[in-house]
Amino acid sequence: MTEPGRPGTGGAGSGRPGSGGAGSGRTESGRAGTGGAETGRRRPGRRPGTADTRGEILAAARRIFAEKGFDKATIRGIAREAAVDPALVHHYFDSKDGVFVAAMQLPMDPAVVIPRVLEGPRDEVGERLVRMILTITSEPANREPILALMRTAMTNEQAVSMIREFISHAILGRVVAALGVSPLRMEVAFAQLFGVVMMRYIVELQPLASVGVEELVEVLAPTIQRYIDGS
Repeated sequence: MTEPGRPGTGGAGSGRPGSGGAGSGRTESGRAGTGGAETGRRRPGRRPGTADTRGEILAAARRIFAEKGFDKATIRGIAREAAVDPALVHHYFDSKDGVFVAAMQLPMDPAVVIPRVLEGPRDEVGERLVRMILTITSEPANREPILALMRTAMTNEQAVSMIREFISHAILGRVVAALGVSPLRMEVAFAQLFGVVMMRYIVELQPLASVGVEELVEVLAPTIQRYIDGS
């Protein structure tokens, strides 16, 4: 038996043209024994998906994001680094935001959760935003990737640039555009929320570290809502 897509070595049904076998000119896979037009049409340097294509794309994405930052990284650049067609990147991930979320192992995709926060009455956006962030970070498995990024940003200039660009584009930009709030107000609001997360889980300041989520929501939500309302 010959390997799929390779010329035969002779004999009946070997796939070698002119051999006279029943399968003359084709292998068992149905492709031409000489390598097939399909193989010839593949782009140089590109390959089809494999069992670990997703992992290879993520590894390539981490390298690209670290080298170029979030803004300058592109789907085509990530695909080139992974030696795959850009369509495969889109197959596994909807967008560059989605690639970043998966590559950094973040517990949420802003493209999914931000619309949920923005749904409903405007005067309750602050409460929904605070509850979302505090609820997500209350689970150890969810908050560890976030805390890891925070720690890295404190000591690594490349990392802090990448994180800043992602937060500005994928999170703050969406909220500002939807609510018509000034960027400064939303940056201050998010700075306060992430400051609480740091004090709660990195510094472990008491009683902040042990108080329940809903009690913190009650304290923080009115302040975050004032930033949104401009009052």
